Amino acid sequence: MYVVVGLGNPGKQYEKTRHNVGFDVIDIISKEFDIPVNKIKHKALVGEGRIGNNKVLLVKPQTYMNLSGETLIDIYNYYKVDLENIIVIYDDIDLDVGKIRIRKKGSAGTHNGMRSIIKCLGSGDFPRIRVGVSKPEKGQDLANFVLSRFKKEEEIDLQTGFEKAYKSVESIIIENVDTAMNKYNG
Repeated sequence: MYVVVGLGNPGKQYEKTRHNVGFDVIDIISKEFDIPVNKIKHKALVGEGRIGNNKVLLVKPQTYMNLSGETLIDIYNYYKVDLENIIVIYDDIDLDVGKIRIRKKGSAGTHNGMRSIIKCLGSGDFPRIRVGVSKPEKGQDLANFVLSRFKKEEEIDLQTGFEKAYKSVESIIIENVDTAMNKYNG
């Protein structure tokens, strides 16, 4: 079984913001693989289905970004899933819009949602897909920037990034993380 977690904040005011790209990618996966994400379980909106021959749980934590680990530890303990089978999708200000970066494991960097997850799981040994949202302009507050919506001129690159992110999830699950990294990093 694979657990695919998209990070974001619940609520209309956060929809389509830079910080919610994880939720947006989960929505695309949900549509592409016909896996409705509409049950409340583990402090999250979840949907169960299949990608290829693999059982998959799609997850959108409803705890707000900084407490995302509460959802993950609950799911981890309940399903007894291997860490290598947890895929976390989240925003990255160090990547341009439209770029993604897949890693097998790593640190949280400056991302509070990932800090919460790594703290709760006690490990960073799980794959992650970082979706580029670009950097704030000089002098712009980081929190305001990540909670802002994308500019019109970023839309095409954003959709490209979303497509790469959802296809990389499929590749990790059906093939493996190394294959996905070779296909989609760079």
